[in-house]
Amino acid sequence: MSEIIRLDRVSKIYDTGKIQVAALVDVDMKIGEGEYLSIMGPSGSGKSTLLNLLGCLDRPSKGTYRIDGIDVSSMDDDSLSEIRNRKLGFVFQSFNLIPQLTVLENIEVPLFYQGASEHESRAKATSLARRMGLGDRVHHRPMELSGGQQQRVAIARSLANDPVLILADEPTGNLDSATGEEMLRLLDELRDEGKTVIVVTHDTEVAQRSMRIVRMRDGRIESDTVVQRAGRS
Repeated sequence: MSEIIRLDRVSKIYDTGKIQVAALVDVDMKIGEGEYLSIMGPSGSGKSTLLNLLGCLDRPSKGTYRIDGIDVSSMDDDSLSEIRNRKLGFVFQSFNLIPQLTVLENIEVPLFYQGASEHESRAKATSLARRMGLGDRVHHRPMELSGGQQQRVAIARSLANDPVLILADEPTGNLDSATGEEMLRLLDELRDEGKTVIVVTHDTEVAQRSMRIVRMRDGRIESDTVVQRAGRS
């Protein structure tokens, strides 16, 4: 199994002007291609900071972070943005869809930043929309969709750039139990297709779907456990 993620003694320190707050402390982590990993921990444990670093939305104060063999630890904003556009797909609890755009246009956003042609973007977005069961909703806007449909648009968008890593932040948090189960099945399918998936969640049942559970506390990894039998439906 090739290595997609490697963190070596990564720390993140925020300077408030009066005190320094260590959000992450000497975190070491390796994640292989095709792994499905959950990150858990109480509020203030560092899991959101870790997700931001893994998603190249922030940089470590100390240590080294490599994604797909590329050291991104000290990249500037433009270089980090390029890595996000080429390597990463994001699924957020709040969906983060653009309300003025249709389903197709929302899915096309990552392809626009990659410089894909209009024809290529439209064809790929249409294919992803159909895969997510949204073929009859492609011209609707987010407010015309249910929560589950919006989350499916978000997953389709996360796949548009064929990422090496998918990061999901509480992906079932705003969904009812039935729709949440549907989303978990989609993540299972992505794992089965060989995608590397990292989920931040407070829900133990969600975490049990993964292959590993990393628990954070006080900015450190408290435990890193292999899930022997990931729950399936």
